[in-house]
Amino acid sequence: MNNIIKITLFTIFVLFAIGLGIFGLSQLKVDEFRKAAVIFLVDSSASNQKDLASQKMIIRQLCSMLDPEDHIKMLRVSEDAYIIYEGSPQSGSDIRKAMEKFTQLDSKEYGTAYGLGLEKAFDHALTMSKEGYIPAVVVIGDLENEGDTNKQIDWETLPNDVTNVRNQNNEFSMMFLYASPKKLDMVKGVLGPVLGETNLILGNEVTTNKSLRKFLHAIGR
Repeated sequence: MNNIIKITLFTIFVLFAIGLGIFGLSQLKVDEFRKAAVIFLVDSSASNQKDLASQKMIIRQLCSMLDPEDHIKMLRVSEDAYIIYEGSPQSGSDIRKAMEKFTQLDSKEYGTAYGLGLEKAFDHALTMSKEGYIPAVVVIGDLENEGDTNKQIDWETLPNDVTNVRNQNNEFSMMFLYASPKKLDMVKGVLGPVLGETNLILGNEVTTNKSLRKFLHAIGR
């Protein structure tokens, strides 16, 4: 009789434990993976050539830290701005070859079309957002406005342009790397009120690794 009672109590205990386990699992919320779309602006102008080799290494480092399901677009920015690579961030060989071939100095070009590059990057960000990606723009270079003024950054209208993207996807983030601290401080003043501390990442040549970690956090990695 005692054995029957023990077996009954043990069975009740086991069923109770199983029930608690099932209930606990049902309460767990698995984080939904969201693909990211990162649009790079790579300054290939004459004024930025001295740091370009290091910058390309940082780009490849960041790409290696992204997920294979993420998507990147890379725009060469010099006198003009246009795509030199788009696809998986894990295609390291193709990314390296594209940068080596299409970021070389062209002595016939003058100026840095950052404004045009950002305009195209914002359009790409909105398109990728509609495809379900978390959009982000990464600007790598000295931020010097040179050449055709129509292709330069308009710092007065830039906050409105970023706000437009942000209004359509509040997860949108931007990172600026390798500009001088003075330039980055200006970016902070202009875009800080729009993007906030989490979604605006700034890094000079000394703090790039820390900035990469903050950027990955901003896009949910």
